[in-house]
Amino acid sequence: MQTSRRQGLKLMRKAALLVLAVSAAFWVRQTQGYLFFEIYNLLSLPFQPSPVQQEVLVNAHIKELEIKLQELEQQNKNLTQLLNYTKTNNLKGIVAPVIGRSADYWWKKVTLGRGSKDGIQESFIVMGTGGLVGRITRVTAHTSQVLLVSDPSSKVGVGIVRSRQMGFMKGQGDDKAVMEFFDNAPDIKDGDMVSTSAYSQLFPAGLPVGTVESVNLTNTPAPEAIVKLSAPLNILEWVNVYPNKLNQANS
Repeated sequence: MQTSRRQGLKLMRKAALLVLAVSAAFWVRQTQGYLFFEIYNLLSLPFQPSPVQQEVLVNAHIKELEIKLQELEQQNKNLTQLLNYTKTNNLKGIVAPVIGRSADYWWKKVTLGRGSKDGIQESFIVMGTGGLVGRITRVTAHTSQVLLVSDPSSKVGVGIVRSRQMGFMKGQGDDKAVMEFFDNAPDIKDGDMVSTSAYSQLFPAGLPVGTVESVNLTNTPAPEAIVKLSAPLNILEWVNVYPNKLNQANS
């Protein structure tokens, strides 16, 4: 009799546990595991970023996207300006990206991502937004090297647009160059525009170069002027390369 009673109690316990398990499973399904999710969040809370940290991360990501957008807009603006410059001058040029530039030679030379396969040859003229950049001195199949007008070894025949005073200009290793005059008493003043002259042996006449920033008429052996280069050589990203008809005529 007692044995039968014990067996009955065991069966009732098993049935109760089974009902409890089924009820728990049904509850979890109905609540979609909300309690377990909350328990997980509570246990993992020490490893999650705080609201302040989350805000910092979100703001940093937004700033990253803003910078990328501005960069794309600026690149598009630079390229558009260069293409408009080409149309304005009615010249057929080769648009080329600047792909290489050493910090040691920042104001001396740059490497372009276009070469002989694109029709570029040595002595071709390189222009940028604002004016003269330099000339091609070395060419491979897919790249070319530019000697910048800011290089101290670069000498360019130039003239004052207003008074037609002639001289030659050499780079100073920055965004300025020195112009020395042939005349001992040149007609020149601050703000005068400078362009390549007919005396230049490397460039055709009339290419924009820069603006006179200061004048020293007492300099010896010849008067000189400091010229602010009009092309922003320090931030070159795209340039336009043109055949040099002057060199072609001499060859």
